[in-house]
Amino acid sequence: MVHLRIHTNEKQFAYEVCSTAFTQKNSLQNHLRTHTKEKPYACEICNKAFTQKNSLQNHLRTHTKEKPYACKICSKAYSQKRHLEKHLWNHMVENPYVIGKCNKFFSRRQQLKEHLRMHMEEKSNACEICDKDFSHRSALKMHLRIHTNEKPFACDVCNKPFSRKHYLQVHLRTHTNEKPFSCEVCKKSFSQKCNLNVHYRTHTNEKPYICDVCYKSFSRTSDLNRHYRTHTDEKPYSCDICSRTFSQKHHLNAHLRTHTREKPYSCDICSKCFSQTSSLKKHLQIHSNEKLYECDICSKAFNYRQGLKLHLRTHTKETPYVCESCNKAFSRQWRLKLHLCVHTKEKPFICNVCKKAFADKSTLKWHLRIHMKEKPFACNICNKAFCYEHDLKGHLRIHTKEKPFACDVCNKAFSQKQNLKEHLRTHTKEKPYACDICSKAFSYSVSLRKHLLTHTKEKPFTCDICRKAFSQQQHLKGHLRTHTNEKPYACDMCNKAFSQRCHLKQHLLIHTKEKPFECDVCNRAFSQKSNLKTHLRSHMNEKPYVCRICCQAFSYQSSYEAHLRTHTNEKPFTCDICNKAFSQQQHLKGHIRTHTKEKPFACDICNKAFSQAPHLENHLRTHTNEKPFACDICNKAFSQRQHLKEHLRTHTKEKPFACDICNKAFSQKQHLKGHLRSHTKEKPYTCDICNKTFSQRPHVDTHLRTHTKEKPFLCKLCNKAFADKSNLKTHLRTHTKEKLFECDICSRPFSQQQHLKRHLMTHTKQKPYACHICSKAFFEKSNLKAHIRIHTEEKPFNCTLCNKSFSQKSNLKTHLQTHTNKKSFACNFCSEKFSDSVFLNTHLLNHTTENKPFKRDV
Repeated sequence: MVHLRIHTNEKQFAYEVCSTAFTQKNSLQNHLRTHTKEKPYACEICNKAFTQKNSLQNHLRTHTKEKPYACKICSKAYSQKRHLEKHLWNHMVENPYVIGKCNKFFSRRQQLKEHLRMHMEEKSNACEICDKDFSHRSALKMHLRIHTNEKPFACDVCNKPFSRKHYLQVHLRTHTNEKPFSCEVCKKSFSQKCNLNVHYRTHTNEKPYICDVCYKSFSRTSDLNRHYRTHTDEKPYSCDICSRTFSQKHHLNAHLRTHTREKPYSCDICSKCFSQTSSLKKHLQIHSNEKLYECDICSKAFNYRQGLKLHLRTHTKETPYVCESCNKAFSRQWRLKLHLCVHTKEKPFICNVCKKAFADKSTLKWHLRIHMKEKPFACNICNKAFCYEHDLKGHLRIHTKEKPFACDVCNKAFSQKQNLKEHLRTHTKEKPYACDICSKAFSYSVSLRKHLLTHTKEKPFTCDICRKAFSQQQHLKGHLRTHTNEKPYACDMCNKAFSQRCHLKQHLLIHTKEKPFECDVCNRAFSQKSNLKTHLRSHMNEKPYVCRICCQAFSYQSSYEAHLRTHTNEKPFTCDICNKAFSQQQHLKGHIRTHTKEKPFACDICNKAFSQAPHLENHLRTHTNEKPFACDICNKAFSQRQHLKEHLRTHTKEKPFACDICNKAFSQKQHLKGHLRSHTKEKPYTCDICNKTFSQRPHVDTHLRTHTKEKPFLCKLCNKAFADKSNLKTHLRTHTKEKLFECDICSRPFSQQQHLKRHLMTHTKQKPYACHICSKAFFEKSNLKAHIRIHTEEKPFNCTLCNKSFSQKSNLKTHLQTHTNKKSFACNFCSEKFSDSVFLNTHLLNHTTENKPFKRDV
């Protein structure tokens, strides 16, 4: 039944939407998927989906490389049956369906019928919209998509739609980078066959497309079409922004980049970007030093042909560009244009940044480099860069010591012509540049510009780092060295370097001891005029700098600026080594010496050196015993102001420094820093002898005395010495019977805080120190250590008299009493004495049945 429909052409399965009919039901089902976009058959390897199962099977062979269809004649194999059928035509001597006119052959009758329509000009398939006829129904379907803008074939990668399946297949190669068509001559590969065919012509020099006007031939039709426009002056491509027209589309694309400022072509060597590939190619010749165009007369070479043409005019003295107003002639057109502006006074090119006007666009471009900090011309010797080429040429004479411009009066030579012109004014006393405001005259234009800024208060030169503004570029250059730490000016006597020349001049006065500026009031002399001005305020009690926040006044601007930072918490001075920030530059200088270990301030009495001058001043008071800072509450005096501030907090109970982790507060910042290390477990201080580390520096100093056996802290009552000051304070309480630490639970007092901590554990029953061998717990760490020696059988305490060893120090002390016959433990009932507390406790059982605690006589 199904087969008979082929003969009867019966198609009973039709789709109502597109009216397409099919002989079989499964064919209709397959067709429906073209409308629903359903692709139920997916590849397990690459997840590509298909509407039909046989399409999936064909696709899988691209992964397995399986080619089951082999030619019986030449054994060539194919992955799909239709490819084999096409191949077999090459072997067929007599083709079943051959056209006499064109000798083209076909394997199927239907293909032959459709082809015959081309010869008979029969076109039965007409477009209802534009009446265009087509010989094939499939061609009409594709054509209709132009009107409907239907693009049913979409890319799975980028979702770009296409009207034809072939276009989609070609597009997919841009994602897969597949280039299946390879040139047999040079092995170059292409993604499309048409591109390969065009490429072959580069080898055969075939140019089949000839211009009817000038008979010039081309290898591509697109090249011929573009060429035709040179005859017709047709410019079909118009710019939407400025309406400028172009004959070629790529010229329009390049033009649009002048509006968008897009520069997609980048130099791989210097990263400079260009809007056109031709500009990039010309630029690359600068790096390769390739100069293809050479002058036949002087052998000078040029990168560009245009440069050679212009150069030849220097030999021929040709000046084709003549001014119509004054008949002055020029060798280059741009020089004529510049000259014409002299007559018209026209300056149409204005800088968007500073509003300065220029007669020529190229001059404006050069000027813009000042704002953009662009310096394309670099010196090959010292790598210094310049905005303009003529500046580079003048700079190179510094290295070559060439001075071609000599003064006719004094024979002094100069490397630049402008310098010679300015020098001549020293002979003629000419001052052509006058100020319009105060009529002051100057020899140089730059001097006039600098002077005008004193009237306008304008500061056009801004630092890109800290935004500080300056009236002169030279001042900005000097300021930038404070950021780069560059110091090019060195003292010949002490090799100290400075960032500015004026600072070096001031420094030299230290060596010469010259102080030319003297105070009229107290006759004090100064090496700098600015220091004298500042000093005079101390006599006049002048404080011109007033803080707007707290109204505090200052005599010096530096003091005022430093004070403002106490309000803003600004710290602009950063250490390059550890990134620590400071509010004052002086503090940064002092901090840097902690890295360099430099100590320039030495004590004249004991030669002890210090990194900062205030530290030396504080130290000198240890010799003089001067204590100028006294407490108003208890009259206690201190040698340093900081110590007084810290002392006052003992009265006010102020603890301004709080820990962010546990909220514990401290009266001194140093104590907080030390405390924070208890959280971070940081121990930056190391003992040089045993490499033991500590979290605080005072702990190191105390530890070192265990090596040196030094005990500098002496008790004035019993002459007992201690290595640590805190131990001395604790010891003094044994004389005063002072007990500052009281238990909150039972109100029992203690002389030491450590004893209180131990006592509190008796209330909490807390035993934090456990033995890792038997798990027995203890109140104190020392008890745990003594207990561990029971397991290890270690006895580190030796008797010097009989060499007997003990595991605990207390046992050794008790043992020593057997040699001295000293009995420290007395019975309260019968006054009998014992050398050990154990013996006393045993004895007490004779007096009472209760095990009473013993009392030790001290």
